[in-house]
Amino acid sequence: MVTVIGVRFRKAGKVYYFDPDSLDIEQGNNVIVETARGIEYGAVVIGKKEIPEEEVVQPLKKVIRLATSEDDEKEKTNKENEKEAFDICVEKITKHKLDMKLIDVEYTFDNNKVLFYFTAEGRIDFRELVKDLAAVFKTRIELRQIGVRDETKMIGSIGICGRSLCCSTHLCEFHPVSIKMAKEQNLSLNPSKISGVCGRLMCCLKYEEETYEELNKTLPDVGDIVKTKDGFSGEVLSVNVLRQKARVLIRKPDEDVEVREYNAMDLKFKKQNKKKKEEDRMEEADLLQLQELEQIEKQEGKLNKK
Repeated sequence: MVTVIGVRFRKAGKVYYFDPDSLDIEQGNNVIVETARGIEYGAVVIGKKEIPEEEVVQPLKKVIRLATSEDDEKEKTNKENEKEAFDICVEKITKHKLDMKLIDVEYTFDNNKVLFYFTAEGRIDFRELVKDLAAVFKTRIELRQIGVRDETKMIGSIGICGRSLCCSTHLCEFHPVSIKMAKEQNLSLNPSKISGVCGRLMCCLKYEEETYEELNKTLPDVGDIVKTKDGFSGEVLSVNVLRQKARVLIRKPDEDVEVREYNAMDLKFKKQNKKKKEEDRMEEADLLQLQELEQIEKQEGKLNKK
């Protein structure tokens, strides 16, 4: 086991582990640490705790010091300078007529580098832009192209639930999201209803995936033919996943029709190919759009891993 603290450098950003050494560090403190980008100022979001060594990326770097009032003031100044740098960069982008959208600017704590985050449809030749920016800021310049998920995370917004977006408030990392998750939760497969502000599949589809997968194993699908505990056969009209119940249309021998609700344990059925059934009932345009969305998700997932 090794003692670590968790440090975050951006709001809702990834948490990195550092060695607290002999310093008395608590959650809520600000610290100065060394990273691959240089000296950084971060907030302690996880106090001292012990974790298995295999969970730590070696070598585990030590905290340099607790942030002083001078460090706090310098960080505040950097944030103000970032706003000015943003405006300057937008002017330069317009001057060079580049088809790119500036999203955010970040100064490293030691002012050794200024990072400009942007989005664009394709590759951008920004060599002249970098030269102009370097002449203005007299330091190293890095332009980093990001995806629409990262753009939305940085800018923030309100989701269809009426709350601030998960990615900009508490999600540290993006998890892979697939159409299968929407199917498991019996959600509408209309792309406009299961896509977030960023235009990609909603991150919250991931939250209850495991629960729904487990519950759906004991339930028939809508349209399945089942045999009930009282000896009738019927077609499933709807299911309530959380209550584990199904409404069944029963055709009696005397040709009477009746709808009854049964517990899942009181039904006998054979699971069918749900994927094939879903595709059969979907509009072709919706299916193509969903498949395209899923393909983009996979490609962005690979880029994030790199």
